Amino acid sequence: MTTDHLTHFDATGQAHMVDVGAKDETHRTALASGSIRMKSETLAIILGGTAKKGDVLGIARIAAIMAAKRTSDLIPLCHPLALTRVTVDFETDVDNASVHCKAQVETYGKTGVEMEALTAVQVGLLTIYDMCKAVDRGMVMSNIRVTEKHGGKSGDWTAEIDK
Repeated sequence: MTTDHLTHFDATGQAHMVDVGAKDETHRTALASGSIRMKSETLAIILGGTAKKGDVLGIARIAAIMAAKRTSDLIPLCHPLALTRVTVDFETDVDNASVHCKAQVETYGKTGVEMEALTAVQVGLLTIYDMCKAVDRGMVMSNIRVTEKHGGKSGDWTAEIDK
């Protein structure tokens, strides 16, 4: 599917919230992912459970879920959605001193949940940064993106390149 215009602007170029009133309600899902790279010592603190602020990945998971639920408060033109499911998983990569985050968000509604999945990933990674910045201010978040979406008029989509 290609589009030749941005849907959040009207014919005069003014920003507006997209009208989804006539759309069918369907089961919609989105998956997003991203990573945060850090010093090996920082990852060791996370894995050892010795961070002064507590269980880094447990708190980051809750923050990510909360963020998905609050996306419309953060992104001005997002519709508030009744989410039916949010899952957030973290995978540690010792060889690359990284934590990878994946979020899956679901709803039964008139608009997709890509923004909610992206917000969950970003806030999860930001929480890791916040909890570990006292020992590693140089952490880098990267590759935050939607990897799949399902449902709605445009149907299914899967990222072609795994970055």
